[in-house]
Amino acid sequence: MVSAATFSSPLGMSWAWFAPMLCLAAFVVLAFFNRYLPGRGAWLAILAIAGGFVLFFPVTADYLRTGQAGQFSTPWFAVNGKDVSLGFVVDPLSIIMLGVVTTVALAVQVYSLGYMKGDPRFGWYFAVQSLFAAAMLGLLLADNYLLLYVSWELVGLCSYLLIGFWYEKRSAAEAAKKAFITTRIGDVGLLLGILVLYKATGTFEMHALFEAIENGAIAPATLTAAAILIFLGAMGKSAQFPLQVWLPDAMEGPTPVSALIHAATMVAAGVYLVARSFPLFAAAPGALTVVAVVGLITVLIGSTMAIVMTDVKRVIAYSTVSKLGFMMLTLGFGGLTAAMFFLMTHAFFKALLFLGAGSVIHGTGGKQDVKDMGGLARKMPLTATVFIIASLALVGIPPLSGFWSKDEAMVALAGNPLIHILAYLSIFLTGVYIGRLCLLVFFGTPRDQHVHEHAHEAPLSMAAPMLGLAFLSIVAGFVALDAFGPALGVAPRFTGIGSFLYDDHPEPYAFHIGIAALSTLSALAGLAVAWAVYGARLVSPEAVTRRLRFLYDLSVNKYHMDTLYQALINRVILVVAGVVAVFDRAVVNDVGINGPGRATVSTGVTMRFHETGKLYNYGLAMTIGALLLIAAVVILV
Repeated sequence: MVSAATFSSPLGMSWAWFAPMLCLAAFVVLAFFNRYLPGRGAWLAILAIAGGFVLFFPVTADYLRTGQAGQFSTPWFAVNGKDVSLGFVVDPLSIIMLGVVTTVALAVQVYSLGYMKGDPRFGWYFAVQSLFAAAMLGLLLADNYLLLYVSWELVGLCSYLLIGFWYEKRSAAEAAKKAFITTRIGDVGLLLGILVLYKATGTFEMHALFEAIENGAIAPATLTAAAILIFLGAMGKSAQFPLQVWLPDAMEGPTPVSALIHAATMVAAGVYLVARSFPLFAAAPGALTVVAVVGLITVLIGSTMAIVMTDVKRVIAYSTVSKLGFMMLTLGFGGLTAAMFFLMTHAFFKALLFLGAGSVIHGTGGKQDVKDMGGLARKMPLTATVFIIASLALVGIPPLSGFWSKDEAMVALAGNPLIHILAYLSIFLTGVYIGRLCLLVFFGTPRDQHVHEHAHEAPLSMAAPMLGLAFLSIVAGFVALDAFGPALGVAPRFTGIGSFLYDDHPEPYAFHIGIAALSTLSALAGLAVAWAVYGARLVSPEAVTRRLRFLYDLSVNKYHMDTLYQALINRVILVVAGVVAVFDRAVVNDVGINGPGRATVSTGVTMRFHETGKLYNYGLAMTIGALLLIAAVVILV
């Protein structure tokens, strides 16, 4: 490979491409030979992603030593005399994502050893997990939009395979199809946006595209069209309004899948895409406004739906929808550093929430509804502890990681008072729904005594990854502090995250006491409301539901968006498809294609009577012809 810079480490940035290749190789081996390997080859998948995790450290160290981003490319193919390269880029944005993806994927795959034990397709599960890791790593390291798109589609394929992993369940098969089709809508937009940019510049390479944008080589209208189309792809993957309907149903897949794909990595790909394409969005008139508006709507609907759900995983899923919207909202206000910082910390504590939910499901014999739970902290103290840590990080209680990243995002939103108020409202709602979930699952009186009696703690293979993620949920936020880099001995190139990842210039960390106090009070107020309603029972949940019946019905029915989409499919899409099918069959096939063939056959059949090979037929024809000529002459004369 050819590099754009010279590196001091033999195992540094120039080896970053090896991370996805390890996982891809593991997939090939496991897909064909897992039945012949010890443990169905799960150890091979774990070793592959562990290799990527280990590579993160020399890659980061090499970047910190040189201060230069690396770009590596090799010829891929040529079209109309234009070469298209297969390339990878290593810069602060991809380094952060490399650390997040490999860390969470490694934790989830180790966790899966216990959770998926005994499954008849155990080896295939780890094969698809490896393919997903390879595709996600390829996506975040890609230096051109074409390779990004190929990886993007592979990520979608793996999502389909893992959501529908237990395809014997009709609900899982339907959820997989729903996710695949919904995200394809966004993917079409992404492809069109890439083609618009290629048409305008003649290249897929991001660096060249961003240079052309900076030099004013692309018309503003073209920039806006391309940005909105690319954002459509991000909306699909990151479950943004109105394409958020697939994510909660995706909880039909195994819980580790929810932790890896639908909380920490795949759904974050949309946020990463907007961040990677930020020069395009910043230059395109109106594009960031669209990002902010869509993000704001998603924040509010996700939060309100999470409050009324009773399935443990669906509550966390709607929380994911809301927090992804919060990241998009932050990006819409130009907060690149804040959004990516939030993405990083969110990946750790949201993955932990899902793994904690998986531990509850595993320990209670497959129960997922909070109506069957209660008092589980006494039977599952470790799970309860790490789940509460993740919940407090989610709501932003200091000094947990979510506190630092949430407040950085709030600073980015501070310029608009209305948006700031709505952001505080979303923090309050987060406290309500996550407090409600913790109280109903782990505290109070058991609502199903049989479930409570048989509940048990997670095995070591599941407990160890949860403890690791709990540690990161506590300490990961400290990377915001300017003292972080010197404490690790990596200054001056890295102090806090603001000196490592930024848009225009380094942004030293500044603590805003007012914003921190208000956001923490909003979170505590939400937790207090949850405790008053579901803990102390000072207020009856049924009474609240009756008073807010309209809002409750709206939220529990998911704002009727599934009904609306089904009606759209039944009454518009299927009707139009039926008309097109009739036109295709009756006009295109019967007339346009089969018509000339039938006419030819009919003419041939008719014409064959002129050529019988019998003399008396010809004599008769000649006689009749002569008589007709004589009759014509007589009549005319």
